[in-house]
Amino acid sequence: MVTGNKRDYYEILGVDRQADQPTIKQKYRKLALKYHPDRNPGDTEAENQFKEISEAYQVLSDPLKRQKYDQFGHQGLSGNGFQPFTGFDEIFESFGDIFGDFFGGGRRSRSRAMKGDDLRYDLTIDFMEAVQGIDREIEVEKLESCDQCGGSGARPGTSPTVCSQCGGSGQVRRSQGFFMISTPCHRCHGTGKIITDPCTKCSGLGKIEATRRLTVKIPPGVDSGSRIRLRGEGEPGIQGGPSGDLYIVLRVKEHDHFQRHGDDVLLEYPITFSQAALGTEIEFEGLNGNETLKIPAGTQNGRNFVFKGKGIKNLRGYGNGDFYLRVLVVTPAKLSHREKELFEELARLEGKAVHPHRKKSLFEKIKDSIS
Repeated sequence: MVTGNKRDYYEILGVDRQADQPTIKQKYRKLALKYHPDRNPGDTEAENQFKEISEAYQVLSDPLKRQKYDQFGHQGLSGNGFQPFTGFDEIFESFGDIFGDFFGGGRRSRSRAMKGDDLRYDLTIDFMEAVQGIDREIEVEKLESCDQCGGSGARPGTSPTVCSQCGGSGQVRRSQGFFMISTPCHRCHGTGKIITDPCTKCSGLGKIEATRRLTVKIPPGVDSGSRIRLRGEGEPGIQGGPSGDLYIVLRVKEHDHFQRHGDDVLLEYPITFSQAALGTEIEFEGLNGNETLKIPAGTQNGRNFVFKGKGIKNLRGYGNGDFYLRVLVVTPAKLSHREKELFEELARLEGKAVHPHRKKSLFEKIKDSIS
């Protein structure tokens, strides 16, 4: 969608309109890293794209601005204190926290180690995979420390120099009325150091995009919304800090026959009138193979039979749920001539009228008047 001469902010970041904040932030970080000026020196097109994605993130990361944008588009932001970015100084000041993830700057202190960001991966599994547990292999795209420079951003054998603008503090101070305001240094992006000879692999950023293949061990009993934590598989830390974690968020598909209720499972099983009246023995598929059940004579429609401990394993170790089989007495949609005769005979034995509302034919009316 394009409004006037401006592109849609969701389109710029490549997210849908229902995207949550972690998704928006993750997508922005990836794009900002790709088009960052330090990685594309002298590339005017990359510079313009960097400004564009930064402006989009400024709006979509703010709940109030995002609400106005969703309702009224770009026009809804005019006159509401929103001004698009005009220079890189403004970008670095407004996004100090974001660029702290890249360079260790922003409002965070570069002088101390910090844990990397956590990541989320949505994984869909089948019903029986959730019941029995399974090992699944996934691929995760994320940032990793550059293996060529060890994450320093400097070419191997060289070292960064102290930033002359901030004296290595990573912060610059300025007077604003009666207050002194500290902001991240725009020259070193808050790191306190300048890389004069950048690493050729990561362009001085210290991080590279990578695809990791991981095996996720899914225990029996998980359900939609269950989360599995993989420690240290998130984004790399800052200044030697530990990596973040990767959270696998599960969605379990519905089964064609089994219905889950917590750790209990329900199966509806159809039987005929004769089976319900005379009793029968049936074989059906349970969670752990075939099961047999003797249905007593006179069983009513909707009766539940319980198999204790045959349900789903509890994730917290509290045993297994129960398995319920509910019988449904099915009315036949079509009858053969002989079946119809037998049902009519049964109705006569019961003293029940099977056609209480059927109109008599002319022949039946004449016959009744003669008799």
